[in-house]
Amino acid sequence: MQSAKPLFDYPKYWAECFGLSTFLPMNREEMDQLGWDSCDIIIVTGDAYVDHPSFGMAVIGRLLEGQGFRVGIIAQPDWHSVDDFLKLGKPNLFFGVAAGNMDSMINRYTADRKVRSDDAYTPGGMGGKRPDRASLIYTHRCKEAYGDVPVVLGGIEASLRRIAHYDYWQDKVRKSILIDSGADILLYGNAERAIADVANRLSLGHPVETITDVRGTAFVRKDVIEGFYELDSTRVDRPGRVDKILSPYINTQELESCASTQADGPQMESDETVVVDLLPSSKVTRGNTVIRLPSFEKVRNDPVLYAHANRVLHQETNPGNARAMVQKHGDQDIWFNPPAIPLTTEEMDYVFDQPFARVPHPSYGKAKIPAYDMIRFSVNIMRGCFGGCTFCSITEHEGRIIQNRSEDSILREIEAMRDKVPGFTGVVSDLGGPTANMYRIACKSREIESACRKPSCVYPGICENLNTDHSALIQLYRNARELPGVKKVLIASGLRYDLAVESPEYVKELVTHHVGGYLKIAPEHTEEGVLDKMMKPGIGSYDRFKQMFEKYSKEAGKEQYLIPYFIAAHPGTTDEDMMNLALWLKAKGFRADQVQAFYPSPMATATTMYHTARNPLRKVTYKSEKVGSVKDPQQRRLHKAFLRYHDAKNWPMLREALMAMGRADLIGDGKHQLIPKYQPATEGYHSARRKNSTPAGGGKAAKPLLTQHTGLPPRSTDGSAPRPARGPVKARGRTGKVARQKPVRS
Repeated sequence: MQSAKPLFDYPKYWAECFGLSTFLPMNREEMDQLGWDSCDIIIVTGDAYVDHPSFGMAVIGRLLEGQGFRVGIIAQPDWHSVDDFLKLGKPNLFFGVAAGNMDSMINRYTADRKVRSDDAYTPGGMGGKRPDRASLIYTHRCKEAYGDVPVVLGGIEASLRRIAHYDYWQDKVRKSILIDSGADILLYGNAERAIADVANRLSLGHPVETITDVRGTAFVRKDVIEGFYELDSTRVDRPGRVDKILSPYINTQELESCASTQADGPQMESDETVVVDLLPSSKVTRGNTVIRLPSFEKVRNDPVLYAHANRVLHQETNPGNARAMVQKHGDQDIWFNPPAIPLTTEEMDYVFDQPFARVPHPSYGKAKIPAYDMIRFSVNIMRGCFGGCTFCSITEHEGRIIQNRSEDSILREIEAMRDKVPGFTGVVSDLGGPTANMYRIACKSREIESACRKPSCVYPGICENLNTDHSALIQLYRNARELPGVKKVLIASGLRYDLAVESPEYVKELVTHHVGGYLKIAPEHTEEGVLDKMMKPGIGSYDRFKQMFEKYSKEAGKEQYLIPYFIAAHPGTTDEDMMNLALWLKAKGFRADQVQAFYPSPMATATTMYHTARNPLRKVTYKSEKVGSVKDPQQRRLHKAFLRYHDAKNWPMLREALMAMGRADLIGDGKHQLIPKYQPATEGYHSARRKNSTPAGGGKAAKPLLTQHTGLPPRSTDGSAPRPARGPVKARGRTGKVARQKPVRS
């Protein structure tokens, strides 16, 4: 994989003479105390300012401060006027705008498009402190305040909306957020490498419109950059009937006079063959090739071309072999440079070793910020995910290559948390990341890793080239719990159980020392057809892990339980699939407290299935596989009702559905029947009857396996877990669980 300039090798900006701040200033008084007459950079964010490495504004702000810039924060400004955007004055270099640690629409609305009453990233959990589509509104206000100041757009909302994308809330394809916002440049991903480069260039006086070669950025152009050869995406992955391209490297402007014809010919699976065979090899390389995606207008009107564009985009996510892409919006092109080169361990340490206060800004007083309370005693040890789950957007944001911190850096952060964070009782609530057990796991070969375009390293099975050694993680756990002042280290991040079973020693270590009563894992479903659309392993992997979990729990003399998560209404799911899942839940004695319904987050592969009824995991053509989507509100309610088969309020709907499905045999009081024939007169009667009856599935008393899918359960400080503990910060585009999503860095 290519190398990149290390984050710590940039020359310090002259303002480093002012030193470091306890908190990045949020008002003029704090600027005066620091001796500042102005800010070099002002970050506008939709979250409350928490100076903690789990919050994007803090990570980017501290990184830029460490490079000598004076960075101010405007957190959750009143967007109804320009006043709040003027309070720190005019920034010398640029505004950095982010909606916050979540997409603002996911933060504001449920999967059923209902308005939420709360916001975990706001003091007091109060809802309504950020606008819908916050990135757009904030950018417009920044331009209104100081029209000549560049706006650099970033964060997860910008990352997942950088391309023409399906918007669930308007039920239509929207333009790239870069067009709608009017920002000068967009940074996608965690963006430390991109922001350092962009800030350095702007500080040297480079006009923002000349910054076109930074990886991990998107920008607007009128034509193809000189020296690049254009390759039509339909030659990379032919979707079927498309406009014929006479030459895959001819500029679009030269094609405007060409007559449009229909392309026939063989399907082309290998993009490498196309590049070598159709382009002059002496002149064209991956580095100077740009793939032209179908235009906004085409993907808006043609579901097949939308699915094709999404498929190609996901094939270009590996930093080792990704090429630039371009997509026309009207008479403008949005140019997407390849993803940034992943941070090295030394660079990850540099980012996390910045002088974070690890607490909210003092201006919030004693007000609780739920998202902070959830993660204040957790430590992030890595980022990225190679799982490729279609309903999740981690790869699109954090990348598929695991980026690891060193053990020394992680242990230093635990010690800093112990010494600086009020209320620490000796319990580390989590050592994790997007996935608990991908720390230091990677491809065995750098060459293979750089060339691979597979969307997942663990589906349909674990790749033979993947090193599944958990020894570094086991040693980290052992050293962490031996630190003075640390009583217990819990693991609350989602566990990739199909990976864990490859290391029985890891499972034993985890179960013996790091489970606080409950451990959450996510089978997501039981039916193969649905799991195939999710790119999740079969339920047999869950059974293997469950056996190991119970074995090692028994050996440790502990009573511990697994908390499985499941998704309702995912694309490709039928009523029968949900019925079979409900029967499995009853047979296992599981009663879900709350349920998660599929949430079509921008740019996710499953969202493409939902919108287009096509499966971009396979070659997309006009005759290719159709994927059913659960869009009707009544059917969505039915699928959620199957997950809560034990709730008497759902029984009338389930009886009607089962009878319509020809499965009236599942209605009755038998052990293998799903719901009873009777309907309780009151909820009190139902509760009393359930308390005194045989538990679901029969047999011994049912274990208290209540799945809390969407709440913010209280954290335990004594090692117990009255509810499954939530993990640390994740770049989560996940369905359902994004309803109460954990903070996402930059």
